[in-house]
Amino acid sequence: MIKRSELYEAQRRAAKMVQHTGLYLSPAEINRFEAVDFGLNRLNAEGAMILTMVQTARISVKLLVLFPHQTEPEHWHPPVGDDPGKEETVRVLWGTLHFYIDGPNTLSAGFIPPGQEAVYTMRHELVMKPSDTLTLQPGAKHWFQAGSEGAIIFSFSTVARDVLDCFTDPSVVRETVIVDD
Repeated sequence: MIKRSELYEAQRRAAKMVQHTGLYLSPAEINRFEAVDFGLNRLNAEGAMILTMVQTARISVKLLVLFPHQTEPEHWHPPVGDDPGKEETVRVLWGTLHFYIDGPNTLSAGFIPPGQEAVYTMRHELVMKPSDTLTLQPGAKHWFQAGSEGAIIFSFSTVARDVLDCFTDPSVVRETVIVDD
């Protein structure tokens, strides 16, 4: 849960970071940024700013802004009916992104949020810089974290059903609750 004033401040911060890259966002797009706190009430530590740019029955394009050291919790995209689940390609536009997937434990540049060691099980670290791209198959468990300056990434995927994503942390709630101040 976040306050409406926190939402507006996070949208402003995200827009400022995006403007730094030279990418233009309209005022309407800035207002559509979701401040996703995953129900953890720690937006600046575990969360993301997500702008859905395109969403059809077949594809999704999103812009994700992560503030410095902000972490998107470990999750995967499950099958839905006959669909095997979301296939996703992420591309770093700006900043450094520490991305964690299955494989040998190489975690060294990033960190697991304090007290959350049990719910961050993927420890194979990829340090991604601008133009680095990674494609995830449906069902691949992953999490990611911005470096010290933050990070901006594109997510290109098959249809996104974010509210159906599965999280290792059972306390995660995908839909953020906004309350008036």
